Amino acid sequence: MDQRSRRKQATKAAPGNGLDPRLDRARALLHAGEPTLAQLAAAVGLSAGHLQRRFRARFGLSPAQYLAQRKLGALKTALRAGRDVSAALYDAGYGSPSRVYRDGAARLGMTPARFRAGGAGEDIRWSLVETALGTALVATTRRGICMVELGTEAAALEARLRAEFPRAQLQRVDAGRDEFLAPRLQAVAARLAGRQAEVPVDLLGTAFQTQVWDALMKIPLGETRSYAELAAQLGQPRAARAVAGACARNRVAVVVPCHRVIRGDGAPGGYRWGLPLKQRLLRREAAQRR
Repeated sequence: MDQRSRRKQATKAAPGNGLDPRLDRARALLHAGEPTLAQLAAAVGLSAGHLQRRFRARFGLSPAQYLAQRKLGALKTALRAGRDVSAALYDAGYGSPSRVYRDGAARLGMTPARFRAGGAGEDIRWSLVETALGTALVATTRRGICMVELGTEAAALEARLRAEFPRAQLQRVDAGRDEFLAPRLQAVAARLAGRQAEVPVDLLGTAFQTQVWDALMKIPLGETRSYAELAAQLGQPRAARAVAGACARNRVAVVVPCHRVIRGDGAPGGYRWGLPLKQRLLRREAAQRR
């Protein structure tokens, strides 16, 4: 049987419930190396076009995006652990430093060396804005927002920023006079008030975390999903605990609505910014939907 016939036969035999084992095989190959789309398709017995569409439908990312997220997640973990920058780059799968400095720096919010050093040498401007949900801290490097945090006390919010970037040059600015930061503060405040506003997000995390966060943003206003339901939707029905972990690591409150994920028994479950706020958000969104 030639390769085309094998692909045709495999396509006919594909399960109809969306849990196609060939997609899990493709993901495993992406964790083992850096195959091209054509190589990946040939290895799992699908055409490149079918693999691209089915992989995105299953995991929320194209194979190339999945590979990029995996590598960036590995790089971030290594840098946080204090690994030498060059070693971390190559261990994460970057063929040359220029690739991550060109493509990865914007995703890290700063260059890998400075990220590893807790923001050493980086200028970070930040400001606070009063919102319908309390005080929000928004911080930005020259390349874009690097942190959005919610709280009730300005000192605690600043402490979290300093813990995230302990060696950066932090400068509190007057948002009304900062042309870059001001519109971002306004957009965040609008979303926290329950109004529609365009808020660009940088979903920096592992491939699985990114899948979860993407899925969260697709939950309609006023609806909820259980951790188990979200795991099943992602094609990983045994990953409910991992889904909960990804929700807990979400740094973009409300915009990435992890508050819409609850326990299977209907209880609200945990929330990074406190259970009372989660319940308040769910009540507000239920009222908006009516």
